[in-house]
Amino acid sequence: MAILGDAEQEDLVSEINVTPLVDVMLVLLTVFIVTAPLLMNAVKVKLPQASAEVAVTVPKTAHISITDGGDVFLDQEHLTLETLTADLDNLKQREDPAVEIYADEHAEYGIVAKVLAAIQRAGISKFSFVMSPESKK
Repeated sequence: MAILGDAEQEDLVSEINVTPLVDVMLVLLTVFIVTAPLLMNAVKVKLPQASAEVAVTVPKTAHISITDGGDVFLDQEHLTLETLTADLDNLKQREDPAVEIYADEHAEYGIVAKVLAAIQRAGISKFSFVMSPESKK
């Protein structure tokens, strides 16, 4: 080993080089970002099957039907969107009213949105969409 003089001594670096650490952390972050959505649906569960009973509707529940042609019915009475708001105001007079919406799957979204707006303007907070169960083939 050679002996270095004062002029030839090199200062020792006492700092940690963080560049490799940052590179490793960025790679790990990328791996977690890519794999996190895949882990959400990783568990396959076979749900139990039960027979669905026909729900008995309460008499104070109103039924709004929307056909694929855009026709609106309130309890089997054909209405326009303008008269629907007035009829829903009358429905609000009942104690704790509820509305079931039967919308055709091919009904225009705009018509369904207008019906929902009429329900909201009438101050009715209980409403639900009624769907038929999927048939298993």
